[in-house]
Amino acid sequence: MPSWLHGPATWQLNACLALWLAGPGNLPLWQALQGGGGPGLILTLFAMVASASFALLSLLTWPGVHRGMGSLLVLAAAVSSHFMWTYGVVIDPTMMANVLGTDAREAGDLLSLRLVATVTALSAPALWWLWRAPVRLAALHRQAGRNLAGLMVGLLLAVVAALAGYQGLASLMRNQKTVRYMINPLNTVYALGRLAADRLPAQGRTLEPVGEDARLGASYTGQARPPLLVLVIGETARADRFGLNGYGRPTTPVLMDWQRERGLVNFPAVAACGTSTEVSLPCIFSPLTREQGGDDRPRHENLLDVLQRAGLAVLWLDNQSGCKGVCDRVPHASTRTLDDPRWCAGGECHDEAMLAGLDERLAALEPDRRARGVVLVLHQMGSHGPAYARRTPPDFQPFGLACRSQTLSDCSADGLRDAYDNTIAYTDRFLGRTLDWLAARQPGFDTGLLYVSDHGESLGENGLYLHGMPYALAPRQQTHVPMVMWLSAGLQWRLGASPSCLRARAMQVLSHDHVFHSVLGLLDVETTAHDPALDLLSGCRGRGSRGRTGIMAAIPASLPPS
Repeated sequence: MPSWLHGPATWQLNACLALWLAGPGNLPLWQALQGGGGPGLILTLFAMVASASFALLSLLTWPGVHRGMGSLLVLAAAVSSHFMWTYGVVIDPTMMANVLGTDAREAGDLLSLRLVATVTALSAPALWWLWRAPVRLAALHRQAGRNLAGLMVGLLLAVVAALAGYQGLASLMRNQKTVRYMINPLNTVYALGRLAADRLPAQGRTLEPVGEDARLGASYTGQARPPLLVLVIGETARADRFGLNGYGRPTTPVLMDWQRERGLVNFPAVAACGTSTEVSLPCIFSPLTREQGGDDRPRHENLLDVLQRAGLAVLWLDNQSGCKGVCDRVPHASTRTLDDPRWCAGGECHDEAMLAGLDERLAALEPDRRARGVVLVLHQMGSHGPAYARRTPPDFQPFGLACRSQTLSDCSADGLRDAYDNTIAYTDRFLGRTLDWLAARQPGFDTGLLYVSDHGESLGENGLYLHGMPYALAPRQQTHVPMVMWLSAGLQWRLGASPSCLRARAMQVLSHDHVFHSVLGLLDVETTAHDPALDLLSGCRGRGSRGRTGIMAAIPASLPPS
């Protein structure tokens, strides 16, 4: 056997690893470019990826570090390749934030034998080569010089390749913008670096206060009943799969009954702030619009802080992987502490578990705040994929036994459709039970509900699955979300709200930007943080809650549900 196999120089080892990363480590990239670029363009991009990978490996060539970091890069490329193949995703900072924010329960949904097989087949040859032969490393000062030389050579070769094929590359990046997020493992390195740059400076930073002047409006003066608003944050629900929005299947029969008979208002044209829970959830509660930076790492307090500062009781109930910091400063609880055999099995609770014991939770809130008004936030598991079949109780399969595979590309189109539509129908049932609970509380409260999903989901359209695409590139299926609102007769009277006006507003193009200001309007919380232009009730208050004194005392103690 040639002697260099027993102890290759570091540059030789790095060159071989760089070629592996550019070739087998990027098979999804080359597959995506088939037919989209000539051999010259592919060769140019291959040379750039190999040269940049060589430069990166040169930076990591230190005693005790080189093999470990090299192995991580190889595994990152293999794992990314699996998810690109299986779900059509790309690796950008948003997707990386999703990965880092995923809990063990969600991660388990993504594990499969195919993942193990793909990662093993792709990474084993490179890892074997990396670990079998002793590497000759020099003293630190000499190794530093070699690393710097390798870095410069790699960058120079990458620049030369880019200049040589500039015209083709420029056209490729304009026409196939996702390509930049498919280059393994540089996409992972970039995403981690971008997240670190965004998040580390924020560690320990105090959030800027919002609504320090918040106070309860005139409708609270002499009120006969406090308001009780339930804000339901849905998960991964697509607007185009709601029967309310014209979908061909009866996925929302309960909500349609409430719309027809009891005044529920549907909002068919609502845009999400992001394509992932990590982005959308804080953005929904942010005082900033998306254009103002509401989709960035939170720098301000949120809606719940303002409501609590105004004197209302606030409670967050979570059936998800957490509130992403939104509920940190208000009372909150999670279904993970529940041991209810009716709704919880296999380490996961169905959404109806959040309604169990809700009266006791309500009674446990601070009495003075509860007497003024209550805001309950229910954070659903909803339609979270890829294990859609686990999101509904075993006895609730309105569209038949659906595909149970977590590798969605293995599901037939009909099987995947059934699995996802079952979750939407279950959300309909959950919302119906929540509305029933609210209607039964009307003798003691003026009740209302606002439901909105955090983002949508791709179900195989154009080869894409799940969510988390860069917002500028995301398909409509990931950004068009459902939203509904119901106000009891008592809450309508309290606000002087015109249902016909609200139904007219529902036909407008709306977004998550409206939630913060609309909730303030629904609860008659006065603050300079409130923007009437983004309040769905603005202009729909016939009598107007502002300036009224003692009017609630004249309202009957019991109103019929509506």
